[in-house]
Formats: sequence, structure tokens, C-alpha cells
Amino acid sequence: MTESIGMVREGAVATITIDRPAEGNVLTIDMLRALTANIRSAGATDAKVIVIRSTGADFCRGREAKGAPANPTALVMRDQVLQPILDAYDAINGAPQPVVCVVQGAAHGFGCAVAAACDVTIAADVATFKLPEMQHNLPPTLAISALLPKVPRKAIAWMVYALAEIDAKTALALGIVSAVVPAAKLDAAVSEALATMTSRSTAALVAVKDYLRSAPLMEPRGAAAYGVSLLAGVLTSAGH
Repeated sequence: MTESIGMVREGAVATITIDRPAEGNVLTIDMLRALTANIRSAGATDAKVIVIRSTGADFCRGREAKGAPANPTALVMRDQVLQPILDAYDAINGAPQPVVCVVQGAAHGFGCAVAAACDVTIAADVATFKLPEMQHNLPPTLAISALLPKVPRKAIAWMVYALAEIDAKTALALGIVSAVVPAAKLDAAVSEALATMTSRSTAALVAVKDYLRSAPLMEPRGAAAYGVSLLAGVLTSAGH
């Protein structure tokens, strides 16, 4: 465990836990780096699924500037403060396995972005989502970059400009989350989803993640051809 980020392996599932509940699971820069390192470490294993979750009432209320250099230049700000955020998004996107996010409460700022960036996000019905950075006149461009592939631009603009906090049902409609369940049944729903996912072959799981990541960037014929290639690879794999 590094600071308040830990990872455990149970069967085919690698679970990364943010454990700073008293502070709403707000992440420091060092914790961001640890989160990224754990995602990349899990991605390099034979785990079939990676889970990101947290302890306490909130999923993640964002990040704090603790550990940031004093009076940084623009270059230092970019490399030491902002790049670790993008690295976390890149680790989620780049992991071969599907990454499942579990949101039990408030997912604000970086927490909202992670919920959107993950491949599957299961939220409790009491969960809330917000991009609050403009309260401090900070354009949340990095969080927006994580939401853009999944969420309509007008919805993002509303969350950013109006500082709107949306509920789990709205987050589902917008594509931030995959499923909403009663809070009391969240753990059971996650366990059921993980059991289903890990019962599938690694080759099939990886192919679906790869296709969902790559196909939207292709023209239709290219996307179809890539789908054929991935499916042929799975059909001829030893694990099929």
C-alpha cells in the first residue's frame, strides 16, 4: 500500500481501493501516482478484471494540491501536477482488461472523471456526480477529456457552467455510469457482475475492451474489418 491506495488480488479480480474516507477520498498528487502505478501493475498481470473502488461514504471528491511544488513554472505545473491526472486516465484506458468502477456516494471532479473513464461503472442510487472546478475559476479540461468519449458535450457544458450536481439516474442516462442499483444491494450487484465477467475467457474480455476503445475512432468499414480480425483471433485462440 502507498499512502491510502491499496491493491489486493482475489482470484481473477485485482481490486484497487482508495482508502481516505475521512477526507472524502480526495487524492493527493502522490496518491494519483500510486493509483496509476497500481492500475498499470494490475494490467500487467493475468487478472481478468480490474476494480477501482473506495471506502467510506464517498467515492472520491476530487484531488488536492498537497505535494505540489511552490511557485511552479508552467512546465513544472504541467509535468508534476497535471500530467499525473492524465496518466491515471491513460492507465484505465490502456489496461488490456476491463476496468470496473464502483461508486457508492459522491463522485466529484477527478472522481466523476474516473467513473466516466472506466469501462463499466456500477453506482448506488444515492451516488452523485459533479464537476465543481469552476467554483474556483478553474476550467476542468482534464476531467472533460475523460468524459468526452462517453458523455454528450451539452451535458458536460451544463455540469461545468451551471455547477450542476446530477444524481445516479441522470448519470446513467448521460453515459457516465453503466448501471444503477439500490445502495444496499451495491456489493451484491458488483459481485454478480464480476462473477459473470470472470467466467468469460481472457481473450474475449480483452477483445471487447480493445474494440470499444478503437472502433469509435475508425471509419465504418475499417471498424467492421477490425471487428472481424478481433473475432477471428478469439475464435482461434486456445482458450476459446
